[in-house]
Amino acid sequence: MKRYEVYRNIRKKALIYGLPIAFFALIMLVIIGSLLAVIFSFSLGMIISVVSLNLLVYFLLVRLAANPQLLHFRSVFPRMISNKKFTGLSYEN
Repeated sequence: MKRYEVYRNIRKKALIYGLPIAFFALIMLVIIGSLLAVIFSFSLGMIISVVSLNLLVYFLLVRLAANPQLLHFRSVFPRMISNKKFTGLSYEN
């Protein structure tokens, strides 16, 4: 009899086809756009390019989901730490 493993990490990150929910929604938008492109300009070259574009976007999103530090551009710590209240006025002029 076949045994199935229970997925207990649903609170950590929900995955659909190996992608987080936001990336899955993005790939669905790309697929819908590519279907519209194929419907309105039906040719063999368009079909091949759309399929390759969809695969490229999917593998890129899987890579980004596996390495989230690739999207992290900001530094963690601020440049200056101060207790002074910031008013936005410049007294240097």
